[in-house]
Amino acid sequence: MAGSGKVIITCAVTGGIHTPTMSPHLPITPDEIADESIGAWEAGASIIHLHARDPKDGSPTPSPEVFMEFLPRIKQSTDAVVNISTGGGHGMTVQERLAAAFKASPEMTSLNMGSMNFGLFPILDKMKDFKHDWEPQYLENSRDFIFRNTFKDIEYILKELGEGHGTRFEFECYDIGHLYTLAHFLDRGLVKPPLFVQSIFGILGGIGADEENLMHAKRIADKLFGDQYQWSVLAAGRHQMNFVTMAAMLGGNVRVGLEDSLYISKGKLAESNKEQVAKIRRIIEDLSLEVATPTEAREMLGLKGGDMVKF
Repeated sequence: MAGSGKVIITCAVTGGIHTPTMSPHLPITPDEIADESIGAWEAGASIIHLHARDPKDGSPTPSPEVFMEFLPRIKQSTDAVVNISTGGGHGMTVQERLAAAFKASPEMTSLNMGSMNFGLFPILDKMKDFKHDWEPQYLENSRDFIFRNTFKDIEYILKELGEGHGTRFEFECYDIGHLYTLAHFLDRGLVKPPLFVQSIFGILGGIGADEENLMHAKRIADKLFGDQYQWSVLAAGRHQMNFVTMAAMLGGNVRVGLEDSLYISKGKLAESNKEQVAKIRRIIEDLSLEVATPTEAREMLGLKGGDMVKF
């Protein structure tokens, strides 16, 4: 694993997993998403990972027009790396999931390394009344949903977005097998180092949030990628802060944000993304580590630069 001694903080500000009923602090409108992104950057995040939501009801939307309502504001107000999700929301086609990235030509997008079950339905057992009709159905649909990312899909995205736009990727690895899939694309020369490998723990359908799995993921990634990658970690829900702290201690980078967890501590909702970024920054600095600036993050990840995007 390439080491600069600096820790990149990514903040995923809204996502497509949580629904508005789950937290009043989840950013929904373009204004809220822009404000939350700017706040996260001010607190120390150098990469902002973005999804869009329908401003009327908070449902995930792939609409490039909605993305374009907040992307320019974030660029004008920060020097953060803007990272657009290609995961989108449940039920979107691959073309829909890529529409905003094709229009915006960002420095970075996410790219999931495998098709998988992605279970959100257990949340239904904890909630009764929803603000919007779409929410319970959206969660229930995840019981019979496969998040599609075939080899062909991945090849298409690497060619059209990677080669076509000079966009680089946050390779989302929800399982150990996903690391081997990424190694396959590295062997074929379809991805180029330095790789930004995001290990994800605690999603139902992916690898569980066990400390042994974190250590195992790092061992395998080290074996497969050596010094050709930057490692980052995120964990869902209550595992968030513990896991990213472990990652920082092991020389890795971290991702926080309301996409990954709605809480700041046990039983206490985070009031903003900024609050989570400030907390992990404090932990990183208490460990005598340094937080990477956006300029340093660009250098570590070989990005094309914020002046080369189309927003």
